Amino acid sequence: MNWTVQSQSALSDAPAPPLLLQAAWDAVRAREAWLRSPFFPALFSFGSYLAACAPFVALDVLSARLPALQRYKIQPQASPSAGLLAACLARSLFDHLVCVFPVTVAHWYWRPVRLPERAPEAPRLLLDLGAGLLLFDALYFLWHLLHHRVPWLYKTFHKVHHKHVSTFALSTQYSSLWELLWLGLFAGLVPVLLRCHPLTEMAFFVANIWLSVEDHSGYDLPWSTHRLVPFGLYGGSLHHDLHHLKFKFNYAPYFTHWDRLFGTLSPAGREEPAPAKATKD
Repeated sequence: MNWTVQSQSALSDAPAPPLLLQAAWDAVRAREAWLRSPFFPALFSFGSYLAACAPFVALDVLSARLPALQRYKIQPQASPSAGLLAACLARSLFDHLVCVFPVTVAHWYWRPVRLPERAPEAPRLLLDLGAGLLLFDALYFLWHLLHHRVPWLYKTFHKVHHKHVSTFALSTQYSSLWELLWLGLFAGLVPVLLRCHPLTEMAFFVANIWLSVEDHSGYDLPWSTHRLVPFGLYGGSLHHDLHHLKFKFNYAPYFTHWDRLFGTLSPAGREEPAPAKATKD
């Protein structure tokens, strides 16, 4: 996380932020010593990931006992076993220890944490959050498309993520270290390019993790993001599930405009899954 101090003149000239945002930011700043710790970014990352996965893991457990929940599963016949969930969780923990933690410590040393006194204005926070998700979507779309179109890149770096044809929440970060590093780079670069306030950066990071987990959840719920965003602008779990089934479509993680422009959009719908395999069609 790249947090810098705003100038006093800029702070004095800016409109006062909403009281709720300022109260939230004051509560965050009250834990400044913890925020400055080199351990915080990695723990925040892993904790946010577990929190995002938890409700979908609960659905996986409950759906085996409550058949009514099966109607919300994109692939009702597929359900991750306890062993598979544990293996994915262990891999994510390992990746955070050997990859995320060293990188965040290096970033902490290179760019120490600085916290401004004032919270961001609500319109600016929302604007930066939306712009951040759009920018991340574009960066990852290009990376993703390249790693599918170049066979060596796919087999060497991206194939491991396609081990699970039927996705579930804890499969979200089941990736090679190479892919994890690039995802972390994009997520860290976006707030820097947009010069986001630290509170906005935290909101972007949490939103990014939630949307990514939702994409891999394997559920099409009434309140899923793709049902809340109109005009088919957002792909969501249905689109990404099709990507894991077909491999050649739906490369953007969130929105649909890049796949429309590149002719790689596959209409979302519930289909019978392909035979489980980890190789490209």
